[in-house]
Amino acid sequence: MILPVVAGILLNGRGGYLLAQRPPGKIMAGFWEFPGGKVEAGETLRQALDRELEEELGIRVNCATPWMSRQFDYPHARVVVSFFRVLAWSGTPQACEFQKLSWFDPEEALPEGFALLPANLPLIRALSLPPVYGLTRAHELGEEPMLAVIDDACRRGLRLLQVREKFWSAEQIACFVQKIRQRTQPWPLRILVNGDPELAQRTGADGVHLPARLLEILKGRPDLPWVGASCHSRTELEQAQGLGVDFAVLGPVCPTQTHPAAHPLGWPEFTALRHESPLPVYALGGLTGLALNQAIQQGAQGIAVMRGLEDWAE
Repeated sequence: MILPVVAGILLNGRGGYLLAQRPPGKIMAGFWEFPGGKVEAGETLRQALDRELEEELGIRVNCATPWMSRQFDYPHARVVVSFFRVLAWSGTPQACEFQKLSWFDPEEALPEGFALLPANLPLIRALSLPPVYGLTRAHELGEEPMLAVIDDACRRGLRLLQVREKFWSAEQIACFVQKIRQRTQPWPLRILVNGDPELAQRTGADGVHLPARLLEILKGRPDLPWVGASCHSRTELEQAQGLGVDFAVLGPVCPTQTHPAAHPLGWPEFTALRHESPLPVYALGGLTGLALNQAIQQGAQGIAVMRGLEDWAE
């Protein structure tokens, strides 16, 4: 039996998220989870979310966007959980049906031995991913102009950057990564290097961004803290999922100067593919900061920008 379930991730203005502890008498009592529950017959996912959060927390949802869907097998049922990011609500969350409620910081690890429902575990890591993923193009702008763009973007909130310099040597890339580190010391910027995992390790980056061509070649997840992947199709998203990457970048959504001959997916196809994947997915291709809100509404993790990085402001 497949049991459809919705869960709401309440996000406060400081980036924190709310977890609730299941009360005695319920299945898996004592475990913590994102609030939510079963979808009743005839309900849409959003209707179920609104009802569940009003019953469990005493709040009225004002703004919620779809995020990820994940399937899990429990002893009593196979559960498909549709997660929503809840950005605004009326009322103060109260433990109407739960034992406890508590807010957590996505940048901080949960306490050792913390009993979190397995279905919620992948979401905790995904919550630390920012809404904008920047890509470098120092081969076009030059190193110093690119460093200035990165510095300015970090001042405005950029926290995730891909060094995408495919025509440079390993030595050039390693040197550039160190220059970025020096320029961005005041900010918690994660740096991923596009290409080979060994290259990323040698540069001292925080992770690697895998080109689509490597997804069917690699036998397992690279041994790095963060792993992203470029995808253009359902097959590549499935390959990325199989490798256990942390997130995917899907596109191009719109026509792009970088790949003018590529057929753009458009938002409807992007949304359909994103909905099928359990991964956090960034939208890529011909996008600027103005597209961020639209991407979030379509369930994307956010947007990946290269030429739009200069104009982006969080």
